[in-house]
Amino acid sequence: MRLRWTLLSLFAALLVTTPGVGDESSEINLVVDGVSDYRIVLPADSSPELSAHATLLHTTIRRISGAVIPVVTTPNPAGHNIRFILDEHDTIGYGVDGFRILTTDKSVRFYAHTERGIRNAVYTFLESCLGCRKWSETDEFIPQRKTITLPFIDDTQIPRFHFRMQDFKDPGYNAWHKLSSLEEWGLFVHTFDDLVPPERYFDDHPEYFSENLGVRTPEGQLCLSNPDVFRIVVDELRHRMEENPDAHYWSVSQNDTYLPCTCDDCRAIDDEEGSHSGSIIRFVNRVAAEFPDKTISTLAYQYSRHAPAITRPVQNVNIMLCSIECDRSRPIAADTSAGSFARDVLDWSELTDNIFLWDYVIQFRNLMSPFPNLHILQPNLQFFAEHGITAVFEQGLRNMQGEFAELRAYMLAKLLWDPYVDADSVMTDFLTGYYGNDAPQIRRYIETMHAALDQSGEGLSSFGYPFPSEHGYLSAAMIDSYRVIFDDAEATVAGQPVFRERVWQARLPLQYARLEQAKLLADGPRGCFDLDDHGLRRVKPEFDALLDTFTVRCERYHVIRLWEHGIAPSEYHDTTRSFFDGSTTPHLALECPVQLATPASAKYHDGEAHALTDGLVAWNDYNMHWLGFEGEDMDATIDLGHAQPVDRIETAFLQDQMAWIFLPVTVTVSVSEDGNTWVPIATVPAQLAPDHDGAVRVPFRVTLSAGPVRFIRVHAVNQKQCPPWHKGAGGPAWVFCDEIRVY
Repeated sequence: MRLRWTLLSLFAALLVTTPGVGDESSEINLVVDGVSDYRIVLPADSSPELSAHATLLHTTIRRISGAVIPVVTTPNPAGHNIRFILDEHDTIGYGVDGFRILTTDKSVRFYAHTERGIRNAVYTFLESCLGCRKWSETDEFIPQRKTITLPFIDDTQIPRFHFRMQDFKDPGYNAWHKLSSLEEWGLFVHTFDDLVPPERYFDDHPEYFSENLGVRTPEGQLCLSNPDVFRIVVDELRHRMEENPDAHYWSVSQNDTYLPCTCDDCRAIDDEEGSHSGSIIRFVNRVAAEFPDKTISTLAYQYSRHAPAITRPVQNVNIMLCSIECDRSRPIAADTSAGSFARDVLDWSELTDNIFLWDYVIQFRNLMSPFPNLHILQPNLQFFAEHGITAVFEQGLRNMQGEFAELRAYMLAKLLWDPYVDADSVMTDFLTGYYGNDAPQIRRYIETMHAALDQSGEGLSSFGYPFPSEHGYLSAAMIDSYRVIFDDAEATVAGQPVFRERVWQARLPLQYARLEQAKLLADGPRGCFDLDDHGLRRVKPEFDALLDTFTVRCERYHVIRLWEHGIAPSEYHDTTRSFFDGSTTPHLALECPVQLATPASAKYHDGEAHALTDGLVAWNDYNMHWLGFEGEDMDATIDLGHAQPVDRIETAFLQDQMAWIFLPVTVTVSVSEDGNTWVPIATVPAQLAPDHDGAVRVPFRVTLSAGPVRFIRVHAVNQKQCPPWHKGAGGPAWVFCDEIRVY
C-alpha cells in the first residue's frame, strides 16, 4: 500500500472499460454441459498466494457447473487457457490493486503488477462474468448452470483509492470485496498512551502529560513541547520497528479523549498555528525526520481537526482526518463554510496529498435504530476522491451490526473501489439477490424514509436517537407507513424461509424505534402505557409482545450489542422490563407536588420538578426520564399531603462521566411532619469513583424509624466542576436524579 496517487494510475482509472460483448465469434465456451477443456496455467515458480487464487477459480467454476478445470503449469496447446500474467515492471500503472481481464485467441488472461492484483481480478471475474455474489460474511450466491459462455472481455480496473477499509475481520469478505487490511501498520491510531504509558511515567514525570487548569493529568494527551517526550517516543518507535521491520506505517497520535496540553509552551504553539493540530504536526514532523523510510501517521480528530496555519506536514507524515461530528443527513460537500468538515478537507489538501480519510457510516449510540444515510455515501466518497484523498476507512462495526448493515457494507465496498459506479444499480443488485421477491418492498421502505428525512430538514447524527418528531422521518405517520410496507413484505415471503428471515432482520430497527419512542412518550396514544380501571399505569400488551419479539430476533440474528460500547439485547430486555415494572408500581409520593430550591435544567424533561414524582423510572440513558442539574445542587422537597407512616425512600442517580454526569458527592435525606422542623435520616457519599467508566444507574435507599412524615427533602451535592483529568475539565458537572419513591 502506498498513499500516493500517480498521474499514470489516475489516467488508467479514468480509462477503465467494462466487460463488453463482441461478435459471436469472440465468445468463449468456457464450460459446455459440465465439461471444459480449459486449463488454469500458473508459472512453474508460483507463490502459495498465486496458487490459492487459481484454486479459488477452479473450485468456484466446479461449484457452478460441475466442470473440473485443472490447475497446471503446462498450457493447453489448443490455446484454451486461463493465464495469470504478472507485469513485473508495471508498464501500465496497475499499482498494487489494479488489473486487466482480457479474452483473446480463446484464452482468458488476468494481468496485474502484484499477486493482490491477480486476486482482485479473480474475484471480479467471479462476480462480473460468472454471476457470483458475496452478500455478507455468511451469505453468498453461486449460480448453477452447466454451460458457461463468456462474451468478449477487455476490462481494466484501477481503484481510485489505494487504501479501502471497512472494519471487518472476515478475510474472505474482505478479499472478495477488494478491501484493504492493516498488515503494513505497526501502530494504528490513539497511540500516545502506548508510546508513553502513564502507568510507567506519570508518578515520576507528570510534566510529560497534559496540563489543564494548571494541573497535570494522565487522562489526557502528551506534553508535546517537552524534549523528554520526544526522546521517549522516538526510542520506543525505534524499538518497535526493530521488532516489526516490515511495517511501513506507524501512528503517533492523540488518545481517544480530549485534554490537549495547555502549558505555556504548547499553548504558544497552538495559538500561533490557530489550531491544536499545530503542536501535533510540529512534533510529528520531528519524529518523521528520524525515520525517513517510514510513514508516520497522526490524527486530525475532534480538537485537532482544523489544519494549522503555518506548519506543513512533511512528506512522510500521513494525516488521518476524521469526520465524526458531521451531519449524516446531507453530503459533506454541502457545507464548505469556515469550521465545516468540508473546509477542513480543503485546508488539509492544500498542505499535503498524504491524507487518510476516516469516515463514519452508522449510528453508534443506537445501532439498531433507522439511519437513512445511504444517499450520502456516494457523494461523500466522490468529494474525497476529487480532493486528492487516496485512503479511506468507512467505519461501521466489525460484526456487521445495525440497520441494513449488509447492504451498507456492500455498497461501500463497491464505492470505495469506484466512487463513480452506478450506485442505484448496485443497490438494486443487492436487494434483488438478498431479499428476492421482497426487493421492491425493501426498496420502497428505504426510499420512503430517505425522502422523509430530506423533506423534514432534520439532521442525522452518528450519536443520535430515534426520538419522535412531528414531521420527521420517525414521525407517527411515517412509522405507520413503514409498518404497512413491512407487513406487505412479510406476507410476500411468508413461504420462503430464507427471505422471510432477512425481512424480519431488516424490520428490527423499526421495532427498536417504536419501543424507544413508546418508552419516552410513556403515556398517551403512542406511549407504552395506558390506565387501568383504578387509574394506574399498565403496559400495553402490544409493547409487552414487541419487546419479547425484538429481543428474541436480535439473539436469533446474532446481534451482539445495541450501542457501540455495550448493552446486549438481553440486557436491553431486562432494563426495559424494569422500566415497565417500576413505572407501573404505585408509591406514596406518586403525583405529589415537588418544590425545587434551584430549578432543574430545561434540557431534560423540560426541567419539570414533577418528573421526580410522575411515576416514571429512568434507565442508564440521561435522555430518558431523568431530571438534570448543571453545576448546581439538587434540593427537592416533596409534600405527601398529610402526615403518614413511611418505611423507606428510594431513588437513583446516574453516573456517565463521558457525558459530564457524576454521582452526587453526598445525598442527604431529611423528613418533617410540619415542614418547619426537619429530622436528618441519612447522609450517603458517592458509591462510585468519579472516573468509573460507562453509564450506570446507581440505586439509593434509606429506611426510616421516625414518626409520621409529611415532607421529604432530598439534597444531592453536585461536585460543581468536572475534575482536571476529565475531558470537560473546568466545565460544569451534572447531577441526574430519578423518580423519588416513598413506601
